[in-house]
Amino acid sequence: MVAGVYIHSKSAEKAQSVILTEEALQFLAALHRTFESTRQSLLVARQDAQRTYDAGVSLDFPPETAHIRAEPSWHCAPPAPGLEDRRVEITGPTDRKMVINALNSGAKTFMADFEDSSSPTFANMVNGQLNLRDAVRRQIDFESNGKAYKLGEKLATLIVRPRGWHLDEPRVTVDNAPVSGSIFDFALYFFHNAKELVKRGSGPYFYLPKMEHYLEARLWNDVFLFSQSYIGIPHNTVRATVLIETIPAAFQMEEILFELRNHSSGLNCGRWDYIFSFIKKRRADRKAILPDRKDVTMTVGFMDAYVRLLIQTCHKRKVAAMGGMSAQIPIKDDPKANEIAMEKVRADKLREVTAGHDGTWIAHPLINKIAMDVFNKHMLGPNQYHVRREEVRVAAADLLNTNVPGEITTEGVRSNITTSLAYTAAWIGGNGCIPFNYLMEDAATAEITRVQLWQWVKYQSRLDTGELITKELIDSWVDELAPGIKKLVPGVRDADVVIAKDYLKHQVRGEWPSEFLTSDLMPYLATRDGVEPKLVKAAL
Repeated sequence: MVAGVYIHSKSAEKAQSVILTEEALQFLAALHRTFESTRQSLLVARQDAQRTYDAGVSLDFPPETAHIRAEPSWHCAPPAPGLEDRRVEITGPTDRKMVINALNSGAKTFMADFEDSSSPTFANMVNGQLNLRDAVRRQIDFESNGKAYKLGEKLATLIVRPRGWHLDEPRVTVDNAPVSGSIFDFALYFFHNAKELVKRGSGPYFYLPKMEHYLEARLWNDVFLFSQSYIGIPHNTVRATVLIETIPAAFQMEEILFELRNHSSGLNCGRWDYIFSFIKKRRADRKAILPDRKDVTMTVGFMDAYVRLLIQTCHKRKVAAMGGMSAQIPIKDDPKANEIAMEKVRADKLREVTAGHDGTWIAHPLINKIAMDVFNKHMLGPNQYHVRREEVRVAAADLLNTNVPGEITTEGVRSNITTSLAYTAAWIGGNGCIPFNYLMEDAATAEITRVQLWQWVKYQSRLDTGELITKELIDSWVDELAPGIKKLVPGVRDADVVIAKDYLKHQVRGEWPSEFLTSDLMPYLATRDGVEPKLVKAAL
């Protein structure tokens, strides 16, 4: 339909006819042709930065932007309609039932996720866009096992998370190059819904993941300016919350807010991804070895420093400082275990609200009341921008502090292996969000488990028993644990478990860990979606 644009899959033909219209593809192509070269240069800059870290150059606050951090007078845009009070945000993938339940959940906002909680099959991505289009227009319903799902009267404000800058969308090419997954997800949602959202008293709101530099935020800002002009809505209508989930971004929080200041709605603490980045970016530093992931809590040195700095930064610039995820889900068959789990949720939310956060994340509607009660008790206004935290002083050394109490245990290693295998196999099979050990897990969990296993093998760490962690030990436990994955995650296919096994064994043998599991394994999804093998990079 559009010159130079080719769709390589027909796996969601019904949704494609509504979403991938000629006008939408023209907009997508315009964004690609305008911004793709900049995206590619920024991805190269990530590689250059990693080489400096590997050479021993320590992360620090950028000297060239000291004037931005020092200038007290600039502030970000005021909260847009529906974003004044964000005390509880529910997150999840964009399947039809989830969208209805999340919007009806009683949470203040719903982050509809095309990223870590979605396996990016083409059907998932395009059907998700159709579901959100219908939801914006209140035309969404669903029926399953005789039960009807439809929207209620009071709905959560919709926020959309596109994929990160590093991911391609191989099912759509423009001028023989794959489009950016970020641009694909943003463009289709924005094109079909921005005007409608404004007409209904809201706006196009986004969460932006995985950024590593303020210039990546500048690119998003340029995309917003271009897009608002293209479809004819006022500039500064878009709002975007940035997830600070990479360690380079933690050193550039103010700069990221500054670049997006007229479109900014704050920053968010992305817990698991931040730990994943902490290990990955410091891959050449044996001092950065961490113990079992259960011991890397939000109160250990480097995590606490990151939280305090984020709250201070956001409130200095008058935007929301959003807390992290409670991945717990109700334990229906064990009341005692359920109460213990829910008490953990309460304690975590109490820590967040008393630290100064303006809101928090949950993964299940039944957790909403617990989180809401804590924030209602301790946050009487719509936010806590007045909690300036001016006493906070965070130095570079605080953000890099690796003094984390704990050990590497047999249970911790085996748990990482099981979780990695389970999630990877589910993701390859098209499911990006799985209930596992009474937690709702997404790609961030798979990433931290993968890089921890790599790190322990790379630096010849020892278990608390004294046993050396070797690739052969990991292999033996992978082989032992893999047969049980299908019982733990119903619906997982044998072939996908085999791929997950091979992938994990390959990863622990690498000189360095791969950048992203999702990039590595996308070829499996693309070929299953009908993309010709010659257009897909090898997965391993």
